[in-house]
Amino acid sequence: MQTLLNYGFEQIEWQIALLSFLMALSLSSLIALVYERTFQGLSYSRSLVQSMILGSLISCMLMIAIGDNIARGIGIVGSLAIIRFRTNLRDPRDLVFLFASLGVGVASGVQSYVTGITGAVIFCLAALALASSPFGTRRKHDGLLRFQVPPDPATTNKVAEILQKHTKRFVLVTMRDVAQGQVVEYAYQVKLSAPDDNRILLSALELVDGMRGLTYTNQEAGIEL
Repeated sequence: MQTLLNYGFEQIEWQIALLSFLMALSLSSLIALVYERTFQGLSYSRSLVQSMILGSLISCMLMIAIGDNIARGIGIVGSLAIIRFRTNLRDPRDLVFLFASLGVGVASGVQSYVTGITGAVIFCLAALALASSPFGTRRKHDGLLRFQVPPDPATTNKVAEILQKHTKRFVLVTMRDVAQGQVVEYAYQVKLSAPDDNRILLSALELVDGMRGLTYTNQEAGIEL
């Protein structure tokens, strides 16, 4: 037993192992904090943030346990292949942050501290810069406009004039008869010059005779339910 313990301490000293775990904990906490600060949407998961930190510690432990032993690596990979992870991540960005936390855990486990620190800092700075910039946003329309009007050519022309005046671009999405043909329901995608122009547009449409069911849905890119 004593020989086995001495062999383990010869491979890696406990001070180095402790430093590796602390490094993995610190860097993964930084990545998790950046994820929390830059998250956009409504499906925030506290367990995912905690999984980033815990997963980093696990990857660090595995790399320390493997060391330079190829047989250990094959055995651990084979044992992990038995475990099936069925958690679905709806946002690819969540997977990237989780993979980054595992990456710093691996770097800490192999005592590549400079690589782990540099990679974590660059990753966090890039995530903060992308979150505060419009990079990757490709919005052709700002909102979805729905309303119902009588099937009168004069009313239809009036609505078209208002859309041409108060929008930069509008596209007809759907048009269908409701109430046994007494009313026509329209759905338009509209692009506005300014975000506050939707109020002006709605005020002008409300003055059209026979207008009812007027709704405007704002389309925010990058926000998932």
